[in-house]
Amino acid sequence: MTSVSPETVGESASINITPQTLHIGAEISGVDLSQPLAPALRQEINEAMVKWKVIFFRQQNLDHAAHVAFARQFGQPTIGHAVFGHEDGYPEIYSIAKNRTANSHREERLATPWVGWHTDITAAVNPPRASILRGVTVPPFGGDTMWTNLAVAYDALSAPIKQLVDGLRCIHAFAPPAGAKTVDEYDKSVKRRTLKTEHPMVTVHPESGERLLFLSPSFVKSIVGVSPRESQRLLEMLWEHVVRTEFTVRFKWNAGDIAMWDNRATAHLAPNDIFDSNFDRQLYRITLVGDVPCGVDGAPSVSLEGEPILSVEEELARR
Repeated sequence: MTSVSPETVGESASINITPQTLHIGAEISGVDLSQPLAPALRQEINEAMVKWKVIFFRQQNLDHAAHVAFARQFGQPTIGHAVFGHEDGYPEIYSIAKNRTANSHREERLATPWVGWHTDITAAVNPPRASILRGVTVPPFGGDTMWTNLAVAYDALSAPIKQLVDGLRCIHAFAPPAGAKTVDEYDKSVKRRTLKTEHPMVTVHPESGERLLFLSPSFVKSIVGVSPRESQRLLEMLWEHVVRTEFTVRFKWNAGDIAMWDNRATAHLAPNDIFDSNFDRQLYRITLVGDVPCGVDGAPSVSLEGEPILSVEEELARR
């Protein structure tokens, strides 16, 4: 366990940072997220997120207002979801309920190890820098969430493959998986805001300088400049690599818990097992405005369709 002692509001206190695996995930205790955080404490938490990619806070029991207040200390919240809207009265918050996937599309293809893994909204030219997820109604078992470390995934590639992927770019689009049957409301939402972007396959983290294998399986549709067959085979090899068990952490939720992750450096997996149970599951998410990623050559991502993700205030002012 690594301990740090930042200054907090009114007094000195200590937070504990407990790694959950060798490569990704840390639990932070000794902090009350319902209270304003001193600058030094905010910095410690951000540094922990950048280092461990996803950080967990147990039993915080925030309501919507406190969730928004906590998020605003780390950046500008976006609208709840760029495509699917937000909670009434709290435009920063997106509801993630048990029936969300069931109401959008159904998988009707052979399952692969990477199905369901994604980085939030990489179809936009400036994907969120961070996501903050809050558990409210949690099943007694099942419904865990997993994350994988895209920096470690890149580092584990052989030198020739690194040289190859460093120069490639990918098309990311907001669309259902191939072979999935959608429902009308899902189709209408996607058509209302089309998002499509060309991103470098390898991006450089703006804070740590790490190289990241920026491959969101649910959003990446093809590799630029290669044949469809070459694109699919290479993507499948890399996707299988990205979700290797040793790069991942699995989090079992309790009501009141918070997970905060670096969306620039991770992909995560929404659980499918809850759809086979009778348990309810309700979580709420806030995402923070991000920058346009750059590749190892310094070339930025390029929007092909749709507008950048704006702050919630800017988004509402345009409507």
